[in-house]
Amino acid sequence: MSGMSVKSWLSSIADRGRELLDLPISTPQEPLKQLGAMCKDLVSQKGEARGTAVAREVVRLWENLPEEDNLAFFQMMQNDFSADRTKVSKAAEAFAKDPSEANLAVLTQTSEPVRQELLRKINMAPGGTRAIVDMRETLIGLLKNNRDLEPLNADMQHLLTSWFNRGFLELRHIDWDTSAAILEKLIRYEAVHEIQGWEDLRRRLATDRKCFAFFHPAIPDDPLIFVEVALVHGLADSVQALLAPEIDEKAPETANTAIFYSISNCQAGLKGISFGNFLIKQVVEELKREFPQLKQFATLSPIPGFMGWLRTRQKSKADDADLAGQVLEGLSEHDWVSDPVKVANLKKPTLALCATYLATCKRGKSPLDPTARFHLGNGAQLERLNWLGDTSDKGLRQAGGMMVNYAYHLDDIEKNHEALMNDGKIATSKSVAQLAGI
Repeated sequence: MSGMSVKSWLSSIADRGRELLDLPISTPQEPLKQLGAMCKDLVSQKGEARGTAVAREVVRLWENLPEEDNLAFFQMMQNDFSADRTKVSKAAEAFAKDPSEANLAVLTQTSEPVRQELLRKINMAPGGTRAIVDMRETLIGLLKNNRDLEPLNADMQHLLTSWFNRGFLELRHIDWDTSAAILEKLIRYEAVHEIQGWEDLRRRLATDRKCFAFFHPAIPDDPLIFVEVALVHGLADSVQALLAPEIDEKAPETANTAIFYSISNCQAGLKGISFGNFLIKQVVEELKREFPQLKQFATLSPIPGFMGWLRTRQKSKADDADLAGQVLEGLSEHDWVSDPVKVANLKKPTLALCATYLATCKRGKSPLDPTARFHLGNGAQLERLNWLGDTSDKGLRQAGGMMVNYAYHLDDIEKNHEALMNDGKIATSKSVAQLAGI
């Protein structure tokens, strides 16, 4: 059943149940109180038609809830739809006396908050999945000052992780013939290298470029994540060159390398749910089928944590603390990138420090840099550093213009992943290892 037919089916059920709804639906009252009453009504529903109709009303009320009521709504969801403490205590006592599987099942069932069932029922409404993703996006924005709502956030993430399981996702190739509505969203969602309007997007969808995205049947016209790929000769070392307007018409036949130069998550409400690892691996398989001459798969990636690390490093007791301070001072000078002498003086020490940062600095067993953590965790190798790989304002601000290639050597992906997960070992090329002095 297609995503649209599922939506139509749910709508027809909701329409049949709408006539069964009684007065509270149309009774004028404060939006928050009305929404709370409908949520309580929803969790008590047993019938499919009326339950779906009530769920649709909950979605409608949520979508029209005044922004100033959002926090109170989430507090109500967490506090009024929690687990029954008395039942949980009795189940826990029974399990403590007899830790059988049967008692464990009862304890598990009774300890599940009612809000999880509420969310499952909201999800049955037409547009329910979209509404819950939007709810969580709003909730995440409130968490910084309301940490007590973390249990509600955890419940939402738990359910969304199940609903957005890889088995439900659809990989689509995006090109210039894709619907304008989806193409417009790519412009809006691009998070790595901003798309400068429709002509820039057309360039990124030209014959020497590829774009793939994951979609979910419940929100079929809104991508979850997308990746942009360049078909080139050898490892790319400059994102400005990749984004240049010139098109290599022969690349589909002659290119030997696929460069993943931008990966953008599109749904803030799905934060913490990983799609990128599945996306890259499936796109590699798609590219291998379409372009069998490709021999190399790699990224041209930003290094978002480097400048922040330099600031910390210069204050540390590390042997290279003074060097970090000197490099940071040089990279902070206005227009240093336009001065050939300054560029030459900064190149060697900056490359060495960046190699140290990427190849040796960790949080636990994982790389400290977030982009490195993602790609190295997927089994890639830290392949090459690129001096002045991104001379945009953002690139200079984040990493002093540095970029990095992470190479996906297909025969080594699983080995690299296991070495990092089990031993904290970062797969590093000889050239980067030499720069880092390891």
